[in-house]
Amino acid sequence: MKKTYEMTEEDLNTIKDSCKPVLMIALHCGAPSSPQENVNAAWERLGKKMGFYHMTVQPAGKGGDRFFIAEERI
Repeated sequence: MKKTYEMTEEDLNTIKDSCKPVLMIALHCGAPSSPQENVNAAWERLGKKMGFYHMTVQPAGKGGDRFFIAEERI
């Protein structure tokens, strides 16, 4: 079932920060994760914290960036 959620300002900042490019350091450790991988991981952590499936998130269209709709974990 879809439900409207509101994340905290701190959660929103975490999502926004995860979208930033990662600097590549030449250390023979392989390539760093991409911004897309980072933001997916941030949404997954938020989904576990708030009780929704992170791959179902959609904008709520109200109240700014902190509101979204997602399928509730049961």
